[in-house]
Amino acid sequence: MLATAALLGAPVLSGAQADDLHDKNKRQHNHVRSLEADLDDSSRALATAYKNLKTAQTKLASAQQTLAQTQGQLTAARVLDAQMQAKLIKAQAALTKAQSDLKTGIANVKRQRADIGRLAAENYQIGDPRLLRFTAIVDAQSPDELATQFNTIDNLMDKQTSMFDHLKAAEALLRVQKDKVAAYQGVVADQRQAAAVNLARKNALEKKAAAYSAQVASLVFQRQKSAAWAAKVKKSDARKLARSKKEEERIKQIILARARHQHGGYSGGHKGFLIMPVRNTYVTSPYGWRKHPIYGYWGLHDGDDFHAPCGVPLLAGRSGTVIQEYYSDVWGNRLYLDVGKFNGKPVTLIYNHISSYKARTGQQVRTGQIVAYAGTTGWSTACHLHFTVLVNGTAVDPMQFF
Repeated sequence: MLATAALLGAPVLSGAQADDLHDKNKRQHNHVRSLEADLDDSSRALATAYKNLKTAQTKLASAQQTLAQTQGQLTAARVLDAQMQAKLIKAQAALTKAQSDLKTGIANVKRQRADIGRLAAENYQIGDPRLLRFTAIVDAQSPDELATQFNTIDNLMDKQTSMFDHLKAAEALLRVQKDKVAAYQGVVADQRQAAAVNLARKNALEKKAAAYSAQVASLVFQRQKSAAWAAKVKKSDARKLARSKKEEERIKQIILARARHQHGGYSGGHKGFLIMPVRNTYVTSPYGWRKHPIYGYWGLHDGDDFHAPCGVPLLAGRSGTVIQEYYSDVWGNRLYLDVGKFNGKPVTLIYNHISSYKARTGQQVRTGQIVAYAGTTGWSTACHLHFTVLVNGTAVDPMQFF
């Protein structure tokens, strides 16, 4: 599928290029299968424990990141809240002053209107100051008296004009003060609304931060619990592996003891000494040294993992005698087949993870005869055959014999 996707967006490839692309795709596919097969070197419990631990670690890292982001947002909201409260206090102070100035302005206009009212009453009693000039001309007995009366009349008219001018100025100032009050009332209302919105956001972030803090605490506990469980399972697996190795050493001694009483055997090249233990198969994980995906140490994968669905017949790689059948926590159901000597050295075939036996201990079988059926017992993630070849009790690469 990867090769097809690449071809859709690329020029037409030559036959050699297409074959190379196909080979690369196949190698990648086999690499994935190999990684999956590596997990067969661990128990299901350990694989599950480490999977749970990794999941807990991933969730914890995500929750911690989200908590940090939320706390950052909360800090910003708190700073903004303090700034908005300061602006609101300033706006309210300005509004209070504007309202006080307006109150003073209203009182001033009211007082000046009262003064003008009294002046109007006085004018009504003494007459219009403009007409008093004619009266003064008629009534004056001398030029000096006329000048004095004109001066008095002018002062009265100046006072009246001044009072009207002051009233107009006071009324204009009053209108400005009213506009200021209205403007500051709008500012205060806007500031209150914005502060309320930010306060609600801050409160929501505080609840969110508290929830994430609780989640982080829970995930820390979960991670610790998963780590403790993984360590416990790892110790258990180590004990099982030690028992398995001890049992293998016991059987190795049996193999070597049998070899001392065997004579003859096969002499010649490696190719064709054995037949494939499964029909129509392929290697999913080859023999060789590799780093354990969980433990991290370098170890020998002491055989070839063959693709073998559950229940598929497993064949005798060569005629021989079944010398051992037993269950191992690590390898599941195992079958040991002694196939005689190869260039003077004893050869034993081991079939692992099998679901059930066809041949029994002590039974002689022919090349290609069914000895067992594929399964996924022991440390296995899926049905397959882990096929091991021992030469003189030591595991070697099986592929050299096919």
